[in-house]
Amino acid sequence: MQKILIIFAHPATHKSKINIELIKAVEPLKGVVINNLYENYPDFFIDIKHEQQLLVDNDIIVWHHPLYWFSCPALLKEWLDLVLEHGFAYGRKGNALKGKSVFNAISTGGSSDIYTSTGKNHFTIPQFLIPFHQTAVLCGMNYLPPFVVHGAHLLNNRGIILYAQKYRKIITALRDEKFNNRLNSVNYLNELL
Repeated sequence: MQKILIIFAHPATHKSKINIELIKAVEPLKGVVINNLYENYPDFFIDIKHEQQLLVDNDIIVWHHPLYWFSCPALLKEWLDLVLEHGFAYGRKGNALKGKSVFNAISTGGSSDIYTSTGKNHFTIPQFLIPFHQTAVLCGMNYLPPFVVHGAHLLNNRGIILYAQKYRKIITALRDEKFNNRLNSVNYLNELL
């Protein structure tokens, strides 16, 4: 069984029913740890050693966040800048994360058709996530396709519940190593269900 650490970064969860439901769906799962950055570090003073130990103790890392201005919320960026430091995550002696898997679980306000080369945003979700992908590569990690919720603002309760169920199934299957030979054959992890 793979141990999964979900780094959850949402500065306004009270405004995001989808993200609340996604987290609720996976919180009770055995082998899954939720690390809520905005709850743990409202002052942005990150306990770097504690965060590094969480990374070491888990096999799969999930950067769970809304897509804010085609990137991540500020505290997750701060976390990346401080926690993934030279000598720990990269560099000659920085191999603490080598071989671990990581992916983004994101929500977007826009529908999937605007995240194409011909759509309003001109780029795909994987293209917007290239900095995360390259961070994983630098750290010797295996970067998996993202789990994506498009059009989060437009979802009704039934749609939210369906996405929460999908997220739970994805996290459970990753924990139980069910997708190993199919993980990199899709654009989104959602497609594996």
